[in-house]
Amino acid sequence: MTLYPKLITDALATVVYPGTKKNLVESEMVAMDDVHIKGMHVTVTLIFPRETDPFLKSTLKAAEAAIHYHVGKDIEVTIETEFKSAPRPEPDKLLPQVKNIIAVSSGKGGVGKSTVSANLAIALARLGYKVGLLDTDIFGPSMPKMFGVEDERPYAVDKDGRRLIAPVEKYGVKLLSIGFFVDPETATLWRGGMATSALKQLIADADWGELDYFILDTPPGTSDIHLTLLQTLSITGAVIVSTPQKVALADARKGIDMYRNDKVNVPILGLIENMAYFTPAELPDNKYYIFGKDGAKNLAREMNVPLLAQLPIVQSICESGDNGEPAATKADTITGQAFLALAQAVVTVVNRRNREQAPTKIVEMDNG
Repeated sequence: MTLYPKLITDALATVVYPGTKKNLVESEMVAMDDVHIKGMHVTVTLIFPRETDPFLKSTLKAAEAAIHYHVGKDIEVTIETEFKSAPRPEPDKLLPQVKNIIAVSSGKGGVGKSTVSANLAIALARLGYKVGLLDTDIFGPSMPKMFGVEDERPYAVDKDGRRLIAPVEKYGVKLLSIGFFVDPETATLWRGGMATSALKQLIADADWGELDYFILDTPPGTSDIHLTLLQTLSITGAVIVSTPQKVALADARKGIDMYRNDKVNVPILGLIENMAYFTPAELPDNKYYIFGKDGAKNLAREMNVPLLAQLPIVQSICESGDNGEPAATKADTITGQAFLALAQAVVTVVNRRNREQAPTKIVEMDNG
């Protein structure tokens, strides 16, 4: 006797699944590309709506009996099971328990945007808020190192019929990064579609739960990643990080223009001037304006946005990030206090924005 897949699927088409009142094939419960035959041994996979399906055991028995009856009683049958995840929510219903989504952006790299994102998230948590942080820099993820969790591997949890990624938690912040899923020693070589798909998974298929603030550490410049974020999430507002140099300010201006574009309309919450001045430890009252003075402050005035902070260059900020202990974890230091003040300023501008402006709408781009 020669066995072939259609014999098996025809037999399974005689079994009615009580949940749909249709047969297993019509109910799309047979994994058609997963019927394996080896001699007289048949392996088939049935896909059920959920693991707690009340008809699971009876359907498995009926399927095995149907194969024996219609194909041959001497056949050895193995039936494996899979379970459908609940469908991903629509974009406008994503993250219903998240109150505020803040994009931290910079026009160019090297201005300390990720350092600011990490410390802002930790400082908000220190103020008592529920905080999530998503490292959206697919090609240069840095958050696992900054938080000292490079060896962590997020695990999956079952929630409301879906398999979700559980964020890593440290310093009171829920954290996810593509860096948890790729080899840190290897460059990430992905086409744009792969990168945006991975990013959507980290947003939509993760158990973020209830958050007061969801911080997005975005890549430098403007890119497909920014567009994906704008089309996936209703962003409460953007924070722009710049240094005082003219070239950085020119790029910061482009970043502000991107969010203020008529099709985007994401409010600018404010500007952060990073590396505003250098104060040596032995001369704490001295300020040296290495990159120019008040560049971002003047740009904030020109663009009519708040200046949220002028953060100094302090060697310990860089070192603490590299060591996995961001400066905001140490509230008794000058830099720790600076980031707590920044967090309080962000809370103030977000509250004002929510009082005075309507919620941001997801961006719908015309592909024509």
